[in-house]
Amino acid sequence: MQISRTDLADFSYFLAIARHRSFRRAGLELGVSASALSHSLKGLEGRLGVRLLNRTNRSVTLTAAGEELLAGIGSPFEAIGAAVEGLNRYRAEPMGRIRLNVLEHASALLLGPVMPVFVERYPDIAVDVTVTNHLVDVTAQGADAGIRYGGTVPEDMIAQALSGDIRWVVVGAPGYLDRFGTPDHPQALLDHRCLRIRLGDDSLYRWEFEREGEALAIDVPGAITLDDTPFALDLAVGGAGLAYLPEPCVTSRVEQGALRVVLPDWAPMGAGFHIYYSSRRQLPTGLRLLIDLVRELRPLEL
Repeated sequence: MQISRTDLADFSYFLAIARHRSFRRAGLELGVSASALSHSLKGLEGRLGVRLLNRTNRSVTLTAAGEELLAGIGSPFEAIGAAVEGLNRYRAEPMGRIRLNVLEHASALLLGPVMPVFVERYPDIAVDVTVTNHLVDVTAQGADAGIRYGGTVPEDMIAQALSGDIRWVVVGAPGYLDRFGTPDHPQALLDHRCLRIRLGDDSLYRWEFEREGEALAIDVPGAITLDDTPFALDLAVGGAGLAYLPEPCVTSRVEQGALRVVLPDWAPMGAGFHIYYSSRRQLPTGLRLLIDLVRELRPLEL
């Protein structure tokens, strides 16, 4: 069959749907409605004479024909994107769009201080950030890169450090500590109210401690389980319990006297933030510039 401009547009829509396995998420990436994508795919399937997708209310999957089409046209479209991206080096002002999937801590501690400078310096580069603590395949989600703590980056990805190691501390409000006492050993936490941490895989985190070669992981008790740092800080300041957080997240509250660090001799160092991306894709200019800016501004030591 002869390829028309309509076919090329519909092929790009198909690739986005195949990446996301979702009309809604593909539509958000492309800036079109899910219904427009559905209409486009029906037209493409009609012209090709085969079904490319199996669609239900809960899922979108590729048919055998869809898998074959994806394998056949995915690389050429990526090559076109890479060629267009490569033109950025000829522009006086870089332009384009980058998509990031980042941990909540990374959004606050790394991107928060850096993005105002980035958008001022590179106004023609759009940045789309998804903040989530869930462990997801960032490539399948359509992101150019993800940011996680070192040690949790998938092995098949290229990773670059964006910060040094980060100290994790236990904090409590003065009122709470006056009422319930200050723990002098990690095991003493078993007699305290703690704000339990839900990880990205929905498991509960065991608070980790180290001192002079001794390491402990405590399954702390507590009536409240959460995965949101601002919420944890508010609860800790309000006296709801002890919180376990990266030290940079609590520094201002400690300096204000709203929180106190407890068990400081047991506070462990954890791996810092790493940005990671697929080795199969050319690094977008905007992403390279963002990495360079993080390392220039150093919101966390590197």
